[in-house]
Amino acid sequence: MRKISNVFYITIALIVITVGYGVFASESFEAVSLNVKNFVASSFGWYYLLLLSVLLLISIFLIFSPYGKIRLGKDTDRPAFSTVTWIAMLFSAGMGIGLVFYGAAEPLSHYINPATKEPNTDAAFKEAMRESFFHWGLHVWAMYGIVALSLAYFQFRKDAPGLISATLKPIFGKKMDGPWGIFVDVLAVFATAFGVATTLGFGAVQINAGLNYLFGIEIGTFSQFVIIAIVTVLFIMSAWTGLSKGIKYLSNTNLVLAVVLLVFIVILGPTLLIMNVFTDSIGGYLGNLVYMSFGTAPLNENNQQWLFDWTIFYWAWWISWAPFVSMFIARVSKGRTIREFMVGVLLAPTLLCAFWFSAFGTTAIDMQRSGIVDIASSSTELVIFEMFHEMPWSFIISIIAILLISSFFVTSADSATFVLGMQSTYGSLTPPTSVKIIWGVIQSSMALILLSVGGMSALQNTIIIAALPFSFVMLLMVISLMKSLKSEQRRVR
Repeated sequence: MRKISNVFYITIALIVITVGYGVFASESFEAVSLNVKNFVASSFGWYYLLLLSVLLLISIFLIFSPYGKIRLGKDTDRPAFSTVTWIAMLFSAGMGIGLVFYGAAEPLSHYINPATKEPNTDAAFKEAMRESFFHWGLHVWAMYGIVALSLAYFQFRKDAPGLISATLKPIFGKKMDGPWGIFVDVLAVFATAFGVATTLGFGAVQINAGLNYLFGIEIGTFSQFVIIAIVTVLFIMSAWTGLSKGIKYLSNTNLVLAVVLLVFIVILGPTLLIMNVFTDSIGGYLGNLVYMSFGTAPLNENNQQWLFDWTIFYWAWWISWAPFVSMFIARVSKGRTIREFMVGVLLAPTLLCAFWFSAFGTTAIDMQRSGIVDIASSSTELVIFEMFHEMPWSFIISIIAILLISSFFVTSADSATFVLGMQSTYGSLTPPTSVKIIWGVIQSSMALILLSVGGMSALQNTIIIAALPFSFVMLLMVISLMKSLKSEQRRVR
């Protein structure tokens, strides 16, 4: 265990304390975390909107600037993965289960309870799609891209360890080798562990809901325990095979299953309406992008509450996921130029997400508008299966969806064990398998324990709170990256 850093032991201690609080004083844990989360949302909502908008502007600048020619690695390095596999990995690690969980449910929710329009109207339909595109679009991927770019640049071009703290050395120098560096890395690992545990919990709940809907399997802690146990065995097996086999094959499987499911929905759903809504919503999204990016609704209390519940919640949620997703994206992006990297990270996942929400959201809203079934009254995890029930070949589509959720489940957990192992072994590009397995068991145990005591909402609140301090680290990473790029460009000249 000589390779394990202090970050591992400190983070484990914090996780035990937090989970223990959630288990033995669940009501107090939920109340305290909710109050702090509400304070963060109401006091820093404007800051989150500004932060992600600035990151998007910087991302666009890097694409067109002279820095775009710089390679993430040595000048002779080339990508280890094909473009299709690379995009599949971005897609799997960045959104995963969330797309299946919210693909139909979020646009439908915005249609029933819109931000500014009259509910259940054509205007609400259009706004629902715009907001869904916004929450899963350019801003999110710009944030992931900038953090991943900083990690990849310092790791592969400057030969720094693959640690968040290492990206801050151009600003703070050797201070990052001491307690301050450990603090930054612990914050990143803590956010990653809780973010992935929450996703595992959601994935288990949705798989359980799908199996209940199809086969009558009871919804409850025992069923979810079995689901998580099976998936844990699968992702540990994948982690054992390594990055170039396990995650690569899983990511390609995810992409194939996602495309198959998407094709089914487009063909069996309201095809023409889906294509028209996609085209119209792209225009509406881009046309309203500036206002949505900065709109805080300061004089409209109802609209402001909607922003807190959705946009600000999402921005904090994505920031809490940034250490995990960005480290993984950085790891698989060696050899690409900054321009190629930023174009790929910004455009490919954004367009995939936009078309996904167009297909699933349009189909769900169209069913709701027809009056045939009231799927809006279903719980979030059941909306998609209620929608499938009203379509031809519903059983086959539901099976594909459950397989896709399971595959995303395994990929996210596998990717997270790699990142957590890397961050707790001094940034090693090949963390020991034993360390990855330990982290895999810890993540699954956290999800199981908090599911059993009903602590998932408190867990969500915790990672949103953790997102605030990490957002300041992100700002420092951007400053450090731009400083280093400017210095390198000066040397080249």
